[in-house]
Amino acid sequence: MLTLYRRHRAKCKSTARKAKCFCPIWVQGVLRGESIRKSLDLTNWEAANKLIRDWEVDGVVVVKTTHEAVDTFISDREAMNLSESMMRKYRVVGTEIKALFGGLPVNSITSDDIRAMRKRWKLAPITAQKRMEMVKKFFSFCVDADLIEKSPAKLVKTPPANYDPTLPFTEQEMEKILWAADSIREAHPKIPEETPKKLKALILLMRYSGIRISDAVMFRRETLNNGKLFLRQEKTKHPVWVPLPEHVVEAIGKCDEGNEYFFFSGIGKPKSAITDWQRRLKKVYDMAGVKDGHSHRLRDTFSVDLLSRGVPIHTVSILLGHKSVKVTEKHYAPYVQATQDFLEAAVRATF
Repeated sequence: MLTLYRRHRAKCKSTARKAKCFCPIWVQGVLRGESIRKSLDLTNWEAANKLIRDWEVDGVVVVKTTHEAVDTFISDREAMNLSESMMRKYRVVGTEIKALFGGLPVNSITSDDIRAMRKRWKLAPITAQKRMEMVKKFFSFCVDADLIEKSPAKLVKTPPANYDPTLPFTEQEMEKILWAADSIREAHPKIPEETPKKLKALILLMRYSGIRISDAVMFRRETLNNGKLFLRQEKTKHPVWVPLPEHVVEAIGKCDEGNEYFFFSGIGKPKSAITDWQRRLKKVYDMAGVKDGHSHRLRDTFSVDLLSRGVPIHTVSILLGHKSVKVTEKHYAPYVQATQDFLEAAVRATF
């Protein structure tokens, strides 16, 4: 028979063997004829009881610590050849889980522990939602790897997130933005002479292709052929050909310095280059007087323009590189022309 008890720390005021404190839980007794007296590396009484019941059924087994489980999970994600930006997010989640539960057996973590972790977050709603999705993926991985029987995160609700309506740039705003790109050195004379033409080309590229700024900055010369942009969307790896207007191709051509990339020198880390261009674009939006200006709105402008012209949302979803058309619908459903036509016809029928 096995008995649980707490070994109180020197600063703990409790003395009872089953006190409601956070001192470590130990076990002593006899299991299958062998004497046992050891720490469970747990402070949660419910988790300790569950572990002992498992021992009495299956015997003492070697359990991976959460630290080891996280390392195994990250190695598995790396083997999937995910993008570096996605791996950074997984590593952030892994670091947090290690900091909170690293030395504990992974099968000792409870749903209450996950809720307590969620409560600590000081994140925007959408960021918190994506963070919880990754936490759930970690514990699902642990279930598939037979490290735990069931996921403690399964019953923990994902934080709700309300998506703000997509706000494409108006034609007037685009004119101001392109003017600001051309005139940026008037307000910031220390900016290199070649930067204005590159800013304008980068803006036009994102506006007429719908690619993210990360893909635009890492845009290679070899991917532009006969006025068409060949790209492999970062998130889906889906190959896509996007024809570009002639004036966009000409603007990009003016940035051709014979290097592999148009907007990246090839020196340093891509993340640093992307951050540099985001900072320059911020100056453009400020100079243009465009409120809440950011690169993703160029992507929104591309998408909404297509949808307003009757392009099927499934086609737009492929061009944007969304993993599912549901993602596209969530952001752009109000702009689907076919739906709008149907709604207008329904209202006119009542006249």
